[in-house]
Amino acid sequence: QVQVVESGGGLVQPGGSLNLSCEASGNIFKDKTMGWYRQAPGKQREMVAAVTTFGRSNYAHFVVGRCTISVNGPKNTMYLLMNNLSPRDTATYYCNEAPFLATMDVPTDTYWGRGAQQAVSS
Repeated sequence: QVQVVESGGGLVQPGGSLNLSCEASGNIFKDKTMGWYRQAPGKQREMVAAVTTFGRSNYAHFVVGRCTISVNGPKNTMYLLMNNLSPRDTATYYCNEAPFLATMDVPTDTYWGRGAQQAVSS
């Protein structure tokens, strides 16, 4: 079970940016493909982006061109930067393993942390 703590988020206006961090226990980013997910109120959780241990990344269609996922190995921290936010990006963002990099499917049999809430509103 991956132990992570998400941070960042808050309230931004449309057109603003999101900057999230995911601090993990151990050298998880050296061993596993990890990803960012989000769950909007009343909707199912969806994958936003993922990155492999070799640095290969994949992005959901709704963030392509405005999102960057990255890892700082020595700090055991993964980041998500997203710009040009709209109210549709309002959600709780989670980090977790990403075993389905190609299909961007959300794993079901896994523990989810508290996440980081991001609201986009004027």
